[in-house]
Amino acid sequence: MNTSPMHPNELAADRFARRVTERLSESTSELPYDISERLRASRMQALARRKKAVSPLRTAPVLIPAGHSATLGHGGGGAPWWQSALSALPIMALLAGLVVVNLDLDEAGTLEVAQVDAALLADDLPPTAYADPGFVQFLKLGGEQPR
Repeated sequence: MNTSPMHPNELAADRFARRVTERLSESTSELPYDISERLRASRMQALARRKKAVSPLRTAPVLIPAGHSATLGHGGGGAPWWQSALSALPIMALLAGLVVVNLDLDEAGTLEVAQVDAALLADDLPPTAYADPGFVQFLKLGGEQPR
């Protein structure tokens, strides 16, 4: 027996079908054997067609409470593979963007350090200049005095 809740119209249709079935079953005992067998075969064919015609229920997206927040989900059916791939696409784009930004920042920092090192190696400097904390800032300004 189906335990899922039914709509009132479905219940009425189900009751009507049961009454018709009972009426037909009562009168079949009076029919000849060949006619009752044809009727039985016709019933089997009708049931087989009915099973093919009824499509499986698809669940609609539902709102699932999760603590103090809510998430969208599918009632119980599995999502197609392409839907899962599409949902992962924004995360993959974000990660790719972060990698590009990180590589750009690493390159900029490396170039800055390389310029300071090149300036240190190219000039003749006294040893005390290496100990001066403002020397790196002086090199960054390109040897110009701050005003």
